[in-house]
Amino acid sequence: MKEIIIYTDGACSYNPGPGGWAAILIYGEHYKELSGGEKNTTNNRMELTAVIEALRALKEPCRVKVHSDSAYIVNCFHQKWFEKWERTGFKKNEDLWRELLKLVRLHEVEFIKVKGHSNVDLNNRCDELARAAVPKSKS
Repeated sequence: MKEIIIYTDGACSYNPGPGGWAAILIYGEHYKELSGGEKNTTNNRMELTAVIEALRALKEPCRVKVHSDSAYIVNCFHQKWFEKWERTGFKKNEDLWRELLKLVRLHEVEFIKVKGHSNVDLNNRCDELARAAVPKSKS
């Protein structure tokens, strides 16, 4: 089974407001950057979208280490919040959580918390990409 390292980040100008997401995928010597944005979103939606798009980019089941500075996402998996949410209903971002859970179940995924805005080069690169992907308003 291939082992993939993923770094993700989301950014939002105002919350809600225009937002961007980014992911970096690493497999051996292969390196791929992904990013995108939405005109009206939230930071949490962009964080979720970054992980979803990274996992969607995988062409087969893989062993994956997802590095994220989002406590919302990392704690959800470490503390298994999603199990209760699936039983009792999702309060927010149900569409994205359902998609993420579907993708996580295709792979062996480990979530690793990264301190935001620290000296982790790939996390910083994701932050740059996510901020650059935030749609600019046309005045």
